[in-house]
Amino acid sequence: MPVPWGPHWTYEGPHGQHHWPEGHPACGGRSQSPIDIATQRALPDPSLPPIRPMGYDHPLVPTFSLTNNGHTVVLALPPTLRLGGLPRSFAAAQLHFHWGRSGHPEGAEHLLDGRRAPAEMHVVHYDAERYANASEAQHHAAGLAVLGVLLEVGDEPNAAYSNILSHLGSIRYAGQTTSIPSFSVQELLPERLDRYYRYNGSLTTPPCLQSVLWTVFQQPVRISATQLEQLQGSLYATAADEPSAERLEGNFRDPQDLNQRPVLASFTSSPGGYSTGEVIAIVFGTVLGCLGLFLTVHFVNKRLRPSPARQHQEDPGAGRGFQGLLPARGFR
Repeated sequence: MPVPWGPHWTYEGPHGQHHWPEGHPACGGRSQSPIDIATQRALPDPSLPPIRPMGYDHPLVPTFSLTNNGHTVVLALPPTLRLGGLPRSFAAAQLHFHWGRSGHPEGAEHLLDGRRAPAEMHVVHYDAERYANASEAQHHAAGLAVLGVLLEVGDEPNAAYSNILSHLGSIRYAGQTTSIPSFSVQELLPERLDRYYRYNGSLTTPPCLQSVLWTVFQQPVRISATQLEQLQGSLYATAADEPSAERLEGNFRDPQDLNQRPVLASFTSSPGGYSTGEVIAIVFGTVLGCLGLFLTVHFVNKRLRPSPARQHQEDPGAGRGFQGLLPARGFR
């Protein structure tokens, strides 16, 4: 969850991410985010339930606030949006994005098996049973729960994401805010909310507090190439009155050491990447297919092969003609 706009940290240069621990000690901690998720090393945990968004499809407010904070674009969310499938009730606070640069589209923060997706959305929630807001919750272990949604490029524009991206022109410079019509936030999420990776980590920006329960979905969401270009090229990291404008791009943190933290998976996969159920279905289908093919060939051969009596009637000398090739008992 990015902190409010300010010049105190950047992703590159003298205040870049490799210098963050100098001013924000937690950024050098042992439970930092993001991470590179080795999918085959994730520990299957069948007890992890599907994520259940509540109120996401009906936000109950007429408008959302959209802000360029100099580090990313932030959509404020009402606390009436809740998240089920977690140990306690978590209320939504905001969502934001991370992306790359024009011509270098890799910009997601979490990696899957070393691969970085073009962009990533984070939906930030706080423990509403224990804390009043996200600012308070971020200082406590497991005070925040963040959904990580990887964004890939597809052929068609994503209408749900257009609800946000079409308004970036109104917040081109850092510190600018606009109101946009509310919409179903659930449509921003992938369809498979039951397949995800879970680990304990941190905010991916200063102050890097290690208070986040991370849920990174296995299934990506697709946006068009044009929509990705909107993210990469519409915003500035500088205010409108600054003499030189600086593009807001490449706002992703490098993967951090796992330091023996367990990464759980809400599903089980075979070495080939299929779930156990999918493997069983594939094997069962293959066996049935082979059995069907065998029976078909057997019955076709049986229909085409003449009976010995009929063969003898049609060619009385046939048996004598083959006696030199096959034993006579084969024709009894």
